[in-house]
Amino acid sequence: MSKIGHQPEGVRPPSLVPPPLAALFSLLIPGLGQVLARSIRRGLIIFFSYITILGLMIWRFRLAAPRDTGWLNIFKKALKLDNLLLSATILFALLLLWIAWDAYQIARHRERTPVGVFFMIILVFFALGWQIGQIDLVAMVAQMDEAGPPLARVLWPWEKAIEREEETVQAFADIQVPCVGEPPAVNQVSGDEPTLVATPTCGELSTQGGEPGTTLHLEGYNFSPDNPVAIKWKDPLGNVFRQRQSGEYVVVTPDADGHFAIDIVMPYRLLPPSADEPFYIWKVFGEQVASVGPAHLSKDFKLVVEKMIETIFIGMMATFFGVILAVPVSFIAARNLMSASPITLVIYYLMRGILNVIRSIEPLIWAIIAVIVVGLGPFAGILALTLHSIAALGKLYSEAIESIDPGPIEAIQATGATWLQTVVYAVIPQIIPPFVSFTIYRWDINIRMSTVIGFVGGGGIGFLLAQYIRLLDYRSAGMAVWFIAITVAILDYVSAEIRARFV
Repeated sequence: MSKIGHQPEGVRPPSLVPPPLAALFSLLIPGLGQVLARSIRRGLIIFFSYITILGLMIWRFRLAAPRDTGWLNIFKKALKLDNLLLSATILFALLLLWIAWDAYQIARHRERTPVGVFFMIILVFFALGWQIGQIDLVAMVAQMDEAGPPLARVLWPWEKAIEREEETVQAFADIQVPCVGEPPAVNQVSGDEPTLVATPTCGELSTQGGEPGTTLHLEGYNFSPDNPVAIKWKDPLGNVFRQRQSGEYVVVTPDADGHFAIDIVMPYRLLPPSADEPFYIWKVFGEQVASVGPAHLSKDFKLVVEKMIETIFIGMMATFFGVILAVPVSFIAARNLMSASPITLVIYYLMRGILNVIRSIEPLIWAIIAVIVVGLGPFAGILALTLHSIAALGKLYSEAIESIDPGPIEAIQATGATWLQTVVYAVIPQIIPPFVSFTIYRWDINIRMSTVIGFVGGGGIGFLLAQYIRLLDYRSAGMAVWFIAITVAILDYVSAEIRARFV
């Protein structure tokens, strides 16, 4: 028989205020109505969530209209410039109404605990995240065609892995600027030598105002079939530059007989004021690069392999030094071994604090600091990963020590053994399996991280990959990505085999 006044499980005490008043209070201060309805934790969660959302909204509005003054002007300008902020504002207002309705429901129904308000809070956070992250799916889809060719080169980069010796073939034609006196003779095709024939052999350059120059008709003979020919110019001062037409470099592909024909407009070019001759001889030429000789591995391929080996050894050396230094640290950071006296306990807390600070700083940051100290290169990467490995492994090792069976320790200590003897005979036999497991896990992490710290100068393939991306050399970058993926997959298999044998 239940006692009088016993509160059934899952039913809240009566609300301190009527439901309409609880809703009103939550409109004024979100969450207050829930608190007055005896749902204190719920009210506090709603209050702090709403305050966080309000702060984010103010920040985004101020960021959207940084030059405006007055909150009304900022509000109008931000909504005008950013449609996503308008959606977030509408959801923000609906959230306030929902909070009030939730307070009404909580105050009215003691046995019900609706969760819709929390889904609404998550939805508002999601809307703000969408706006802060500047997610634009339409632009992503629209630009997919432009991203296709670079991605294709990254996914299949192996054309860059093989190269042959290159032979450059050039054929020149003289062009007089302007047409004064007797122009140069038209080139004649003789034998099987590459020849470029230009007609006419004199003309005017394009002007700065946009007036086009003379149109030349170029015909090429005896070039390699189906191999592109770039049209270039050499001015009277010996400067070589590419011919552009309609914003694109002029490139023409000879037919099966090695012949091509194209019309080009003479380019715009300034000569220094000292050039005061009555006319000048310009040269237009077709340049064709042909691959000759046997195929061999390219320099980029060899460099990627070299840097990948460097990356593996960065991770390996960092793991080796990390393990060597983390093992003694872990015994000092184990509470069950350091709680014998107040002095050792102070050392324990100090060591734990140092490990927490070092571990809280990412290896990328440590790599930047190491680059400042020792300069660019793999040594900086090894230092960064070693430091982080000591902190991470020290924590894992110490927790493994703290979780061992205390029975053997008590038995060894009962014989009067010293601290060192206790560690050797009671602790080490129990911690070898987890130590091996944690070491392999850290080795795997260091190999992965060593490919990233190269982006800030820590050596390895990451540094090379960053350079290729900056130069838009997507095929070479693709080779680096492939080698990273293959290496990580192989090391994952190796680490799994080692773990299966020793753990």
